[in-house]
Amino acid sequence: MASREQAVRLEDQTIQPIPLDERHGRPWDLFTVWFGSNIMLLTVVTGSLAASVYHLPFWCAVPSLIVGNLVGAVFMALHAAQGPVLGVPQMVQTRGQFGSMGSILVVALVIVMYVGFFASNLVLGGEALHLMIPGLSENTGIVIGGLLAVIGAILGYDLIHVYARAMTYVAGIALVIAFVWVFFIGHIDVSADASHVPTLSGILATISVAALWQIAYAPYVSDYSRYLPAATGAKAAFWYSYWGCVIGSVLPMILGAALGLYAKEGEIVAALAARAGAAGFIVLTALTLAMAVTNAMNVYCATLSTLTIGQTLAPQWSPHARARALVACIILVFTLVLALFEKDSFLVEYTKFILLLLYVLVPWTAINLVDYYFVQHGDYDVASFLRQDGGIYGRINVPAVGCYFFGILVQIPFMASPLYTGPIAAVLGGADLSWLVGLALTSPLYYFLARRIPVSARGH
Repeated sequence: MASREQAVRLEDQTIQPIPLDERHGRPWDLFTVWFGSNIMLLTVVTGSLAASVYHLPFWCAVPSLIVGNLVGAVFMALHAAQGPVLGVPQMVQTRGQFGSMGSILVVALVIVMYVGFFASNLVLGGEALHLMIPGLSENTGIVIGGLLAVIGAILGYDLIHVYARAMTYVAGIALVIAFVWVFFIGHIDVSADASHVPTLSGILATISVAALWQIAYAPYVSDYSRYLPAATGAKAAFWYSYWGCVIGSVLPMILGAALGLYAKEGEIVAALAARAGAAGFIVLTALTLAMAVTNAMNVYCATLSTLTIGQTLAPQWSPHARARALVACIILVFTLVLALFEKDSFLVEYTKFILLLLYVLVPWTAINLVDYYFVQHGDYDVASFLRQDGGIYGRINVPAVGCYFFGILVQIPFMASPLYTGPIAAVLGGADLSWLVGLALTSPLYYFLARRIPVSARGH
């Protein structure tokens, strides 16, 4: 089927397993969906945290951002490889580890993440539209961005992929223009600010933020690989997702690290518009358009996850396109209220938000990947995912739920956030190593328990 025909086709499937005769696409689609969706303003803002929040000089911020992305993307891409094999959304597959009812907690937390990123994108998009069109208020820009996102979520999978493919070229070219203008024509001096002195805590925090950026995509990725033919293979799905997300994230983050040296009070969008000079309108337009595809992905994933919870509570219900459209509209209204409320204190609240995500996502990704690759070896009873009693996985997988809470608790002494700093993090000068500790301790514990308790005996 031609890309244009796919794009305008209304996707009927939601959380159901994708039949083999409906599988389509190529591994390259995974590169473009993650490259095209990452070249946006929020990625630039995330990179700017290295300078504006963690006070790193540019020469130190860049390698920290690169390391964080390279490490974090490993986990993201390992999740992406599950999609072509199982053919279900990532949060449906989570029932295979946590049980039908046990997975609700994780799915609910992930919905909060989707809504948080959606709201963050809307705030930045509204600001960008206001800068480009002074007569247009930020609030109006936020609403416009939300409406564009819902269209993508309603039409579904194929439109999102086609849009991301287009943004790979449009936003990619705009990013090149921004680099040339900011670093060469604008002659930005990345070594000018002597107040930015590298610290261990700043380096580790920047690595953590970049790694989280990638890990936060873990609940998304199977949603956008589940239609690929089963013959795609885990290796191809891994590498196309990995490099698409790494390259698409690192480049705008480097730009953000430079702008963060000069931005006043975290106003990164305004700094980009000022430093991009005559090309500012083109750059902001392209990066704002690219943000629409990411917004659509956030609404789409939040909708699938909400339908997953609904189907868990009402197992005879099989939601399709109409249900997806209704839920997407409800999520839009809620997120618009959140975005309009938080826009005046965006950077501070966004920093708190992404650090909070780090603590709750890490144990989930550890459990999911250990179970998929080392315990079940990708061999799941997909039909059990859609049963209220969880089928062979039960309602609540006690070892998985216990390991999840254990994974959060062991991070507490190592946490360093605006809300709380643990005793070990304080000794380390505010360096946040919680995500490493969470991965290192949760993974072997879950493996030990899962290997000793048969699947049929885990659920209750």
